[in-house]
Amino acid sequence: MTAAVGPTPAEELRGAGLRVTAARVALLETVRVGDHLGVEAIANGVRDRVGHISLQAVYEALHALTAAGLVRRIQPGDSPARFEGRVGDNHHHLVCRDCGALKDVDCAKGEPPCMHPVDDGGYLVDEADVTFWGLCPRCRPEA
Repeated sequence: MTAAVGPTPAEELRGAGLRVTAARVALLETVRVGDHLGVEAIANGVRDRVGHISLQAVYEALHALTAAGLVRRIQPGDSPARFEGRVGDNHHHLVCRDCGALKDVDCAKGEPPCMHPVDDGGYLVDEADVTFWGLCPRCRPEA
């Protein structure tokens, strides 16, 4: 029995109504194999795959892929934006106050949006964005 294989990056781009280019495919692959990468790291990953690409082209492609829901942009606190390939679920993040390490964490409890405000003010809430701050295992003082 073979495992089901999902759509290729090119098929995902087409499905989102985006033009398929080598740079966009490489960018999507780079983000998905990376771990909450910043723009410079993404640009370097794309360059490793396809050669030269300007930083402006990376920003434009990230904007298009984020708007299409193929990648997620996160920006905890005052840090630079980072991008991840985990989309379509309502997960949260753990951030180290010291080194800036960032880790995915599943919903706090229950079904998405995981948390419900005491007073929703008439809003139809479909997502909760929670960031847990603390010290990662590397930065924690010895007990």
